[in-house]
Amino acid sequence: MKFAFVFPGQGSQALKMMDGFAELAIVRETFASASDALGIDLWNMLQEETPANINQTINTQPLLLTASYATYLAWLEVSGNKLPSLVAGHSLGEYSALVASGVLDFIDAVKLVRKRAEYMQDAVKPGEGAMAAVLGLADELVVEGCAEVMASGVGVVQGVNFNSLGQVVIAGNKLAVEKAAEVLKVKGARKVMPLPVSVPSHCDLMKPAAERLALEFDNVNFNNPQIAIIQNVNAQVANDVASIKDGLLKQLYSPVLWTKSVATIAADEVNVIVECGPGKVLSGLNKRIHETAQLFNLHNYADLEKLNSVLV
Repeated sequence: MKFAFVFPGQGSQALKMMDGFAELAIVRETFASASDALGIDLWNMLQEETPANINQTINTQPLLLTASYATYLAWLEVSGNKLPSLVAGHSLGEYSALVASGVLDFIDAVKLVRKRAEYMQDAVKPGEGAMAAVLGLADELVVEGCAEVMASGVGVVQGVNFNSLGQVVIAGNKLAVEKAAEVLKVKGARKVMPLPVSVPSHCDLMKPAAERLALEFDNVNFNNPQIAIIQNVNAQVANDVASIKDGLLKQLYSPVLWTKSVATIAADEVNVIVECGPGKVLSGLNKRIHETAQLFNLHNYADLEKLNSVLV
């Protein structure tokens, strides 16, 4: 049976999010390796009393990558190495997908996403950027409204996450995002909700971060994928290192085409989609995009066994 693994991005983190796997040696070893590479105890961070540290972008990105990849390794151990037909990840999750597909070494990726987070944070001064979720409005009207606001000279605001029909996230300069919220409500948006983030991801303001990240890529070994991977920037399968690198850099300042990515999975006659990592954000989106798909989440050992029993 063909199945796809998809990996979550920022926003899915939570305290104690890996407690369901605490007894698995492969999970604890993966966290220990990442912690040693960064000089931070990632597992202990998940056990803290408040989420202040795990919600800092420079911690969130390596934490989610480590959690997702540790879950993937636990799956391989339980299943006897049953490999998905396709992998994809939402924003940061694309790095988890790249590690799972053999494109990046795990430790290289952990160090890389911490740099990515640092460069994203540096690109826009605190308080100058914003993101908001737009609900109940067609994609083209969101794009149209953002273009009108940008044309007025208020600043940058763009559609950056096309998550499912009727759910788009916009990002850019704070004032431009606030103005766009007003315009999009007039165009018929049911709701526009500001998001509690410090970085306006996937918009033009992230181009300086992409330039710095490109220099980091020169020091990292990329391999051709062993599992087909769908990239965010074009919702297409990437087959070679050059296109993967190009897509990753463009990803920083280009929209995440999640609706189209899941449609690509569906077009390949894949009817089982597994969210590999904390939370259930992607499963909620996937259900609206690929209505007939069987959806699974992996939060503990029992979830791994259940999935393994289905994929015969």
